Amino acid sequence: MGNWIISQGLSAFILVVWMGINIFLFVYFYLFYDQGEQFMYTRELLGAALPWARAPAAVLNFNCMLILLPVCRNLLSLLRGSFICCGRTMRKQLDKNLTFHKLVAYMIALMTAVHTVAHLLNAEWYTNSFQGRYGPLTPTLLVFTTIAGLTGVVITLALILIITSSMEVIRRSYFEVFWYTHHLFIIFFAGLVFHGAGRIVRSQQETSPRHNISFCKDQPENWGKIPECPIPQFAGGFPNTWMWVIGPMIIYLCERLLRFIRYMQPVSYKKIVIRPSKVLELQLVKPGFKMEVGQYVFLNCPAISQLEWHPFTMTSAPEEDFFSVHIRSVGDWTEKLIKMVENLPEGGQGPTMAVDGPFGTASEDVFDYEVSMLVGAGIGVTPFASILKSIWYKFKDSDPKLRTKRIYFYWLCRETYAFEWFADLLQVLEKEMEERGMKDFLTYKLYLTGWDQSHVNHAMVHFDKDTDIITGLKQKTHYGRPNWDKEFDQVKQENPSSVVGTFLCGPQALAKDLEKKCVKYSDVDPRKTKFYFNKENF
Repeated sequence: MGNWIISQGLSAFILVVWMGINIFLFVYFYLFYDQGEQFMYTRELLGAALPWARAPAAVLNFNCMLILLPVCRNLLSLLRGSFICCGRTMRKQLDKNLTFHKLVAYMIALMTAVHTVAHLLNAEWYTNSFQGRYGPLTPTLLVFTTIAGLTGVVITLALILIITSSMEVIRRSYFEVFWYTHHLFIIFFAGLVFHGAGRIVRSQQETSPRHNISFCKDQPENWGKIPECPIPQFAGGFPNTWMWVIGPMIIYLCERLLRFIRYMQPVSYKKIVIRPSKVLELQLVKPGFKMEVGQYVFLNCPAISQLEWHPFTMTSAPEEDFFSVHIRSVGDWTEKLIKMVENLPEGGQGPTMAVDGPFGTASEDVFDYEVSMLVGAGIGVTPFASILKSIWYKFKDSDPKLRTKRIYFYWLCRETYAFEWFADLLQVLEKEMEERGMKDFLTYKLYLTGWDQSHVNHAMVHFDKDTDIITGLKQKTHYGRPNWDKEFDQVKQENPSSVVGTFLCGPQALAKDLEKKCVKYSDVDPRKTKFYFNKENF
């Protein structure tokens, strides 16, 4: 339990605070509309659905205020830099921005469902209460002839499309559908701002003399005839949703303006390389561009799409005079880009590219730990390419600021040829560490997870060779998946009093497993080994 508090305590506290505010808003506004005297006559017309409609609206205002902030990448990068003095625990919360974004989105979806159903009941009971005295008034007519009704329909449809297109299967297989549909948030927020403009929920207004509800409610025949019972006056409340969302909307507009400015800045190619396993390496140069290890950029290729931006972790080191990305063919956009490059004439320049970034990630903190465990799965090795290159430069320049004493690097791949494009970097590092007598500084293990018996037989035939038959490295390739209990225990034994940063760029299932191991193998005693889990999120 103590290890869990150390690892997840702040995240849990933030979650509890967020949920507490949601519950408070719901309960407060439910009671306000359910027991407030000024809404007594409104409740007579609408029934119990009135508080069930208004309480979720208050929760929606709060969460719609929050939903844009976790995707303001420049704001998060600024905060990450500001939190250096606050320690890694606070900065780690920024790496969970997309998780929080999704959590807020789920709350918006739930509250929208409750709000919509309650208002549909309100519309039905409202029209029934007049019993045809005002013509053919129907719930459908009420919904489609009022500002609140029309904007409500638009908001709900936009939200349904945004949420359904955000499902994992859609994002993985049809990223463009997710990308374009997600921009319906513009329509969502526009509708949200105008939704309350019709002031359709009305309450009794203060008048002099005031209509005494408790005295007058059972004697409507005396309304307007005696001083205690003047004709009650009703009016809708002033719309306040815009006050909740205007701040985040302005911040987001500034974010988009900054992205547009970056979009207009020229980007040139230093080198284009097609690596094995159809991995495209782009070495790019942009004036004034500065990066840190493990950061990522968004790329836009107008020749493919002027609107689509895709995130890629940079594989270059800050010490280099260019920045590079490695792009694997995993979708329509990447396939088109690779085909365009493959068809270039010899010596030809690549297509025009726009770059937005760089943006901070968890891997920026790798040199803040005495010991680091780096785990990459497939193309997820890219942030660690940047880190390992930077380490090579730091050793080359004898950087006195290098705090890291040891690095454990694990790379999991399904196919043998996936190792090829990265093996040359590891060979350089392997040689460099040997020459400096620091073989123990970098421990790396490569795992082939998609192997069959033929791979094993081939390895057994060549087991006596000095280098691995797949990678050409002195470290032999392992077959299967790592035994993480064994690996964490080994790291703990070899570093009995260190703070170990565990960094992952890979699938969520592996993230859950590694996070559990970090909790399991951390010691409550501050003088002993502690593991901190960090995951790359885009």
